Amino acid sequence: MTVSKFSLKVKPKAGQRQQYAALPVRCADDGTLRVLLLTSRDTRRWVIPKGWPIPKLSPAATAMQEAYEEAGLEGTIESTTPIGHYRYDKGFAGGRSVKVRVDVFLMRVSRQLESWPEQSERETRWYGPEQAAELVAEPELAAILRGLRARQDR
Repeated sequence: MTVSKFSLKVKPKAGQRQQYAALPVRCADDGTLRVLLLTSRDTRRWVIPKGWPIPKLSPAATAMQEAYEEAGLEGTIESTTPIGHYRYDKGFAGGRSVKVRVDVFLMRVSRQLESWPEQSERETRWYGPEQAAELVAEPELAAILRGLRARQDR
């Protein structure tokens, strides 16, 4: 599926900011489902590629762009409809934080490049969905990861 570059963006609730994320998946050689997690730049916790809306890009295209910049991933977004969302508090310098809603798009990864823009700033690693769910801090994201097995069995 090709992701449309342009589309209308959904407005988040008042007092909440919006981000878009790719949930990168692939089938390992043994047929098991694998999920790519990467470390955040500041706290080094395990996350999925995500970012703020990019002007003139659809939410799904923004998610694909973030997957490229943060993890060097190429592939396709399964649907322009998110498979779910999660919320977290984004901290900023000076102790300020904002509530952020992250819409998650399933990305079928075709390859990971040998070099990419944020390679020196992050670590990437492939995990099974259950192990990935144990590593992320956000309960709603963990639930999305645990739900991947059911999606694969459909």
